[in-house]
Amino acid sequence: MKLIAGVDEVGRGSLAGPVVAAAVILPKNYALKGLADSKTLSAKRREEFSLLIKKQALAWKIAFISSKKIDEINILQASLLAMKRAVESLEIRPDKVLVDGINRLNLSVPSRAIIKGDTKFRSIMAASILAKVERDKFMCKLDNNFPHYSFFKHKGYPTKLHIDAIKLYGPCEQHRASFRPLKDK
Repeated sequence: MKLIAGVDEVGRGSLAGPVVAAAVILPKNYALKGLADSKTLSAKRREEFSLLIKKQALAWKIAFISSKKIDEINILQASLLAMKRAVESLEIRPDKVLVDGINRLNLSVPSRAIIKGDTKFRSIMAASILAKVERDKFMCKLDNNFPHYSFFKHKGYPTKLHIDAIKLYGPCEQHRASFRPLKDK
């Protein structure tokens, strides 16, 4: 049986916090009713699916790349690094890796980039859910340290509430200094 890992990342467009990737190897013919790209599911549904995926997957791993590292190497390289780390830390070595997006990963096993892969392949859908749930949890915990930014509401993305908080308080150590509007300051 060929083992296929799906990998996806979340947080590329955020102004603060890490980029997070997950890699998931699902059992052959895995079926989870309603499984879809994380962006199409409610937070409650993502949480439910995350627990099921973690229990039922053959293997799964999550990797975080900090906002500081993102500023050092750029968001594309940070996203690829997070995905590579997630795949390489799997306890089972996959035979092939399916990557959401346009970039293959530099791995010791073959990888295939698939545009909108998170809408086409269950393993990538599962990875998108795990990554989103973990990043959202991280951003909610971050809100405890930086409550005036309301990270629990927008998860670091450039909403009006977030931009207004940055204007009022300035950026914190979790903000990505290389991102606009932060780098314009």
